[in-house]
Amino acid sequence: MHTISLAQLGSSGLSALPPLALYIHFPWCVKKCPYCDFNSHAVRDANYPSGLPEAQYIDALISDLESNLPQVWGRSVSSIFMGGGTPSLFSAASMDRLLEAIRARVKLNPDAEITLEANPGTFEIEKFAGYAAAGINRLSIGIQSFNAEHLSALGRIHNRDEALRAVEIAHQHFANFNLDIMYALPQQTLAQAQADIRLAIECNSTHLSAYHLTLEPNTLFHRYPPQLPDDDLAADMQEMIEAELASAGFGHYETSAFYKKSQNRDYRSQHNLNYWQFGDYLGIGAGAHGKISFHDKIIRQARYKQPSEYLAKMAAGNAIQTENVVEKAELPFEFMLNLLRLTEGFPLALFTERTGLPQSKIFAEIERACSEGLLERDLHWVKPTDKGQRFLNVLMERFLP
Repeated sequence: MHTISLAQLGSSGLSALPPLALYIHFPWCVKKCPYCDFNSHAVRDANYPSGLPEAQYIDALISDLESNLPQVWGRSVSSIFMGGGTPSLFSAASMDRLLEAIRARVKLNPDAEITLEANPGTFEIEKFAGYAAAGINRLSIGIQSFNAEHLSALGRIHNRDEALRAVEIAHQHFANFNLDIMYALPQQTLAQAQADIRLAIECNSTHLSAYHLTLEPNTLFHRYPPQLPDDDLAADMQEMIEAELASAGFGHYETSAFYKKSQNRDYRSQHNLNYWQFGDYLGIGAGAHGKISFHDKIIRQARYKQPSEYLAKMAAGNAIQTENVVEKAELPFEFMLNLLRLTEGFPLALFTERTGLPQSKIFAEIERACSEGLLERDLHWVKPTDKGQRFLNVLMERFLP
């Protein structure tokens, strides 16, 4: 890992800069799902009569990266994540051109994890072989469910057979891939949730993400709520999923994330771990967010969300819509918001390392959470208890400024 010494940084602020990742957003998808609150836009609604503006968008991404190099100059990039939307709508040739441009402009670690999000409805053997040849070494496949009724309710464009075919193609070209599964779906039973997770386990991926469906603002489901399992049934589903995955040899390292245990390789998502450990990330693309640390401050950026506006702003030289310094009073909450998601907890020293603040800034809140049975700690380490993991939102609220 590339680090910068205290002497290089000066006498105040962070003693070393955290690891740096690169997030790249692809804002288009075939169809907008009713539960999705990400910055995604259906291709058919985007008025592109000649197809997606692939070449134009790749050009914009390269310019976006290039214009922000001064903020991260000299730092190594530890991982790349291509999210969306549906990045797998783009050709392998476009991804290859983008990755070549990135390698020419930043110091990409030789063993960097490079992840592409993919929709099972977009899988083609030649395309995914091309992704692998371009240097993408990890997939994240949005299965969500194998049940036809639930896939229909979620607005997914694939069916069970296409999901299994996507897994088959992934095995042919990638030694490391994640499956996204959702639970607490409209009218879902415990048995149906168990069938989904068991079939996902049979797919033999190296990583599984199990997400509780939530009704997010500005989504169709929020405006027209479907009938969802009650809290008790949803909790039973969560406990069942954790037990099934533990029995299958998966480690549970973050609220919704599970990795296949291996003596030879760490299959935890390195990119997501960097988020959860309050690392830095440069975000490029329409609606992308970023967090960049300097010796005396931490900033957050956001790009323009609408693809057409992003392209126009980038053509004019700058697509950053907002850039704000994170106030010191907000740093404890921002740090804990991420770190408390890790089931194994974190070393207390990391708080000072990543925020530049003394540990005393969070001692009172930690002690209160410990007295409530939400946290446990020793002199060097803090971790959420089982109760803290179950009531994570309550635990996080303890650190609000």
